[in-house]
Amino acid sequence: MFSRIARPASTLVRSLSTSSQHNAKVAVLGASGGIGQPLSLLLKNSPLVSELSLYDIAHTPGVAADLSHIETRATVTGYMGADQLGAALKGCEVVVIPAGVPRKPGMTRDDLFNTNATIVATLTDACARHCPQAMICIISNPVNSTIPITSEVMKKHGVYNPNRVFGVTTLDIVRANTFVAELKGLDPARVNVPVVGGHAGKTIIPLISQCTPKVEFPADQLSALTGRIQEAGTEVVKAKAGAGSATLSMAYAGARFTFSLLDAMNGKEGVVECAFVRSEETECKYFSTPLLLGKNGIEKNLGIGKISAFEEKLVAEAMDELKGSIKKGEDFVANMK
Repeated sequence: MFSRIARPASTLVRSLSTSSQHNAKVAVLGASGGIGQPLSLLLKNSPLVSELSLYDIAHTPGVAADLSHIETRATVTGYMGADQLGAALKGCEVVVIPAGVPRKPGMTRDDLFNTNATIVATLTDACARHCPQAMICIISNPVNSTIPITSEVMKKHGVYNPNRVFGVTTLDIVRANTFVAELKGLDPARVNVPVVGGHAGKTIIPLISQCTPKVEFPADQLSALTGRIQEAGTEVVKAKAGAGSATLSMAYAGARFTFSLLDAMNGKEGVVECAFVRSEETECKYFSTPLLLGKNGIEKNLGIGKISAFEEKLVAEAMDELKGSIKKGEDFVANMK
């Protein structure tokens, strides 16, 4: 009756996967959590993924068994506990890390630092040992600090490649696209707003002046729109009233970034995504800008480009906070026992 609707639903808007079939082993670390489960579902649904390796400290065998019944080709294996982490990572080409604790009302992303810093350091240490060539995509907050942590841990093992370590800021772009589309009556799938800077509060800098298609807003509306994009995560935290933070939209954004990366690794040309990476574009060591992705990760950093006076001010105002968050991550690894 329903003609097997949208099987295998391989065009989840935009490029949430392509129709071409490739073989990639992808690991999700933190696969049983609020982001990890829907992210794993989206990855299982993609023809770009041939093996899905799911790791967490609890419940992973159940999540893996559940997903393994879905009629798509990716094989799914669950791994649980520290003693199985190495096996989970063996042979992985892409590792996506949403592990950690979520925000609750009244918390900033930085309040998550102590718990999530340790988790990210532990998991990236295992990546350095078991899949040093893999693309590492960090979702765990605060991304402004967890990316420096990841980089420093990889350096300690002598396997750091800045072109293969990404802070996933895609949700900021997804939100910017959605909010602009709502205000202008556009199809959000056809809107693209680059978002630069970092991934917390005022370090999130949407470049509305570079939006395609071109849009214009009066100053007060532009200011309100920018503020909403910057605080959109808090909007969800408040709406969930203590039951967590953005999980479903984050899973969508994490899948979108992963599929773009896999497309580029498979030789697709012209794949561009923003991500928080090691950068020479500003005075900050790490900064999110549009990146041309390729077979080996970042092919070219496309930089900030031409921006408005309003956006220039936002960039200037973000610098101190961004530098502080970066240093906090670096210091954490320097002081690790």
